[in-house]
Amino acid sequence: MTKNTIFAEYLENDSGATAIEYALLAALIAVGIIAGVTVFAMSINDLFGGVDGDLSGAFDN
Repeated sequence: MTKNTIFAEYLENDSGATAIEYALLAALIAVGIIAGVTVFAMSINDLFGGVDGDLSGAFDN
């Protein structure tokens, strides 16, 4: 093999690009999951905060 054929095969090889695309896709999915869990956690925290306030008021009387 000459240098030209090795270089031409290197340029035609796109397996690294595919791996990068999958990595970017996985990162995007992870960011979406983290954002969803964060919003869900805040709403659950508000829910239990309201229940805590209601129970505290019920036992003060």
